[in-house]
Amino acid sequence: MRIGELAKAAGISTRALRYYEEQGLLPAERRANGYREYDEQAVLQVAFIQDLYRAGLTSEIIREIIPCAGSKRPDGDCDALVGRVRQVRDQLAQQEKQLAERREMLERYLSGAALPAGLDSHLDD
Repeated sequence: MRIGELAKAAGISTRALRYYEEQGLLPAERRANGYREYDEQAVLQVAFIQDLYRAGLTSEIIREIIPCAGSKRPDGDCDALVGRVRQVRDQLAQQEKQLAERREMLERYLSGAALPAGLDSHLDD
């Protein structure tokens, strides 16, 4: 299928598909006229790529994951890659914890249970 057909089938822009190709995430065959040609699996691959981006992974890591997710295992070390993905997951968990702490602090300020640092010393004036 051509790029416009894939874009429609995957619900994504042709610009994003070209970006995925530039990043080495989505291979495309080239016809003699220069048009990109994708196989039927490309729709599933695009959905997989989008899921990984939404999960917070970079193009570099996604490029390494794609061969490990296929039915034919690559020569590389997929186990090391799993460790990198776990590291990203752990970083996200840490960010979630920090956001929860910040949200709780704002809730305390908004409810009047706490005052911003330094503000309480001005209340005695």
